[in-house]
Amino acid sequence: MLTARWAAAVVACLFLTAASSVQADDYPSRPITLVLPLAAGGAMDVFARGQFEPKLRERFGKPVIVENRTGGGTVIAANAVAKSPPDGYTLFFTPAGTLTTNATLYKKLPYDPVKDFTPVALTSSVTFVLVVNPSLPVHSVKELVQYAKQRPGELSFGSTGIGATPHLAVEMIMREAGLKMTHVPYRGMPPAVNDVIGNHVQMVFADPTVAAPLIKEGRLRALAVSSKVRIVALPDVPTMEEAGFPGFEATSWHMIVGPAGLPNDIVGKLNAEFKQMAASDDYKAQADRMGLLAIQTPPPDELRKYLNAEIARWGQLVKDVGIAGTE
Repeated sequence: MLTARWAAAVVACLFLTAASSVQADDYPSRPITLVLPLAAGGAMDVFARGQFEPKLRERFGKPVIVENRTGGGTVIAANAVAKSPPDGYTLFFTPAGTLTTNATLYKKLPYDPVKDFTPVALTSSVTFVLVVNPSLPVHSVKELVQYAKQRPGELSFGSTGIGATPHLAVEMIMREAGLKMTHVPYRGMPPAVNDVIGNHVQMVFADPTVAAPLIKEGRLRALAVSSKVRIVALPDVPTMEEAGFPGFEATSWHMIVGPAGLPNDIVGKLNAEFKQMAASDDYKAQADRMGLLAIQTPPPDELRKYLNAEIARWGQLVKDVGIAGTE
């Protein structure tokens, strides 16, 4: 009896393995939806439509639909993807904060950043540029700090959501310099930048993609970038460290994930496609123009370890700036 049961189990296992292989061989057989949690026009949206959509469509011969599902500090989109079937037809292009800072920021999330997603590919990292409305009488970070210190609570800053990197970057400045400013979260970078231009908020750590042309037009004034080195897109803008904040770094990364339970063969197939994509000259060129750093993704098993480490690192920062469990 035991032998018969053992044999049946082996047959079942072989059947499932074969089925998974066939599924990967046939994948994709219909359109893929790539969900973004931020508004159209931001760095992630531009990059997804400029690189991922055309290249995956060409490679797979199937449509790729880029869907901007905003709101809830990226929680709405993340929850929708987490509850999608793990078949490879719904993927999530997410900024770091959705899977890292949110875990500590929110008292209760409708999704588990570790258990509810399958890491597929790390695609790029992004530096932000601190910009202010040109009417603000400051031309450096030092002048901004002095100006804000004399007006506690009078200035406001935008971000792409509570706990997002552009939010935490300003929190880091306020904590170190002893400032008090008001945070105004938006559903994406373009509306936040538009409100800086309109002087509804006075500053934001913006995507270079959105900010660079506006800086050149004189509609925004750049004070510093959030990385430890200057960026190609804005070579004359100093780093925050150069501006007087030693060791300052607030950069984000972008990752493709799917729902938990995504078959390994499909994960491997997608991972290979994104890695090959990142090696192309036009991918790197567009990343440079946008102030991004193109990344040839590590394999899926390494991505899982990386994500776990990032959740711990960013979670500690959320605690350090005093906003853990505030949402």
